[in-house]
Amino acid sequence: MIAGGFAVGKTTMVGSVSEVRPLTTEAPMTMASVGIDDLSKITPAKTTTTVALDMGRVTFWKENLRLYLWGTPGQDRFWFMWDELANGAVGAAVIVDTSRLQDCFPAVDYFFDRHLPFVVAVNEFDGSYRYSPDEIRDALNLGPDIPIVIFDARDADSVKDVLIAVVVHAARAQSVPL
Repeated sequence: MIAGGFAVGKTTMVGSVSEVRPLTTEAPMTMASVGIDDLSKITPAKTTTTVALDMGRVTFWKENLRLYLWGTPGQDRFWFMWDELANGAVGAAVIVDTSRLQDCFPAVDYFFDRHLPFVVAVNEFDGSYRYSPDEIRDALNLGPDIPIVIFDARDADSVKDVLIAVVVHAARAQSVPL
């Protein structure tokens, strides 16, 4: 699963790495979201939002591992879908925008509560302040067992680093040899 708050880069992440044309459920943002979605910290160029899910696929290790990526909607009103998307998930990446760190707390809590292995993936937006993994860990009150990966959702190689971290962390959590 690719999860996180509103407008943190989930759709971009799936799209940048998927080897198949990603399925997206992007819909235009309308005045109906005013007062519901916090648009103050997002770029004015953002005109659409995920209303159901994003789905993509990536293959690793010479066709031996195929990952299906399920991007969640970020707005609270669509969170009822998360349980369906989490069904059968091996692990997750919680995407973090450091300018809105508080938006990732519900996603972190979601995976903690369900004992689903996850990594925290810090999407480095242009112009955002750069925090160290230790600073992120302290701010989110995470133990040393939760991997933190700094990445750029627009860059396929960077996204692959996040996905590898998810697979490795999930395998270790389930005592599966790699």
